[in-house]
Amino acid sequence: MASKLLKITSIFFLLISMFTVQVLSVVEECGAVENDSCNDKKKALPLKIIAIVSILITSMIGVSLPLITRSIPALSPERSLFVIVKCFAAGIILGTGFMHVLPDSFDMLSSSCLKENPWHKFPFTGFVAMLSALVTLIVDSMATSIYSKKNKNEVLPESQGDQEMAVVNTAHSHGHHFGSKLDVEGSQLLRYRVIAMVLELGIIVHSVVIGLSLGASNNTCSIKGLIAALCFHQMFEGMGLGGCILQANYKFMKKAVMAFFFSVTTPFGIALGMALSTTYKENSPRALITVGLLNASSAGLLVYMALVDLLAADFMGPKLQGSIKLQIKSYIAVLLGAGEK
Repeated sequence: MASKLLKITSIFFLLISMFTVQVLSVVEECGAVENDSCNDKKKALPLKIIAIVSILITSMIGVSLPLITRSIPALSPERSLFVIVKCFAAGIILGTGFMHVLPDSFDMLSSSCLKENPWHKFPFTGFVAMLSALVTLIVDSMATSIYSKKNKNEVLPESQGDQEMAVVNTAHSHGHHFGSKLDVEGSQLLRYRVIAMVLELGIIVHSVVIGLSLGASNNTCSIKGLIAALCFHQMFEGMGLGGCILQANYKFMKKAVMAFFFSVTTPFGIALGMALSTTYKENSPRALITVGLLNASSAGLLVYMALVDLLAADFMGPKLQGSIKLQIKSYIAVLLGAGEK
């Protein structure tokens, strides 16, 4: 499974690169107003290199933190602190979709650089975001169904499965009870695995677009602020994804592959933007349409995942439903995470 995931993600990166190069390799520009004191290509280059290194490191720390702290009792998935941190990270993902990606898409697709018909006569941002959320629901539902049928006997880790079988064999009179428990645990684990894969896909699209914009820009004033903001953002977004990967209970190789690809997506986007910086113009109609539509689709996916698969799943689950105090703490964590944007 790890090799399949590696192949799929590699193909995805290749398609994104080819699509971006073909669509954005234009010199046409519209209404560009730049501050000459900030626009310096030579000074921007070292800042971009710093951005690649720092964002790579913070992304690795963020996504790896939930995985390497599993042995710490206070941070295990069964503890309240893990739920609160996961809610904070889900709030960041929700805020990213609603307050960062979606407004950017509105601005791009309503730009005066685009033709009046059809871009100013139809709400493409809302329409694409809605379609993206619905497609994510379809993928989420169908992937869970297909994955359940194919992996019924491979859901639980080998050691846990052996223990369960031993219990069932030695206590046949309680076989139905343990069998139902095994089914519940297996279906929940399948949900965690689908959530982790779909969430990673949405974050990858979003991260490549962010990196592309930063890498193509030569505005040193905006790059300096973006580096700090993206480091903080990637760390906590990575913690949210890392928590999902941890709950999915993958084998070590698949965990490492998923963590690796999350960590390199934004630096990859920055490097791609640097390669296209001579031809890519952020105010060109093609760039506005392409990035605007990608942002809208990414926003719909992130909002769906944050609300349905992360927050709703946790808040309607037995752990939070059993404690009003923990619910209040988790709500505060969500608001703080969303407010970070």
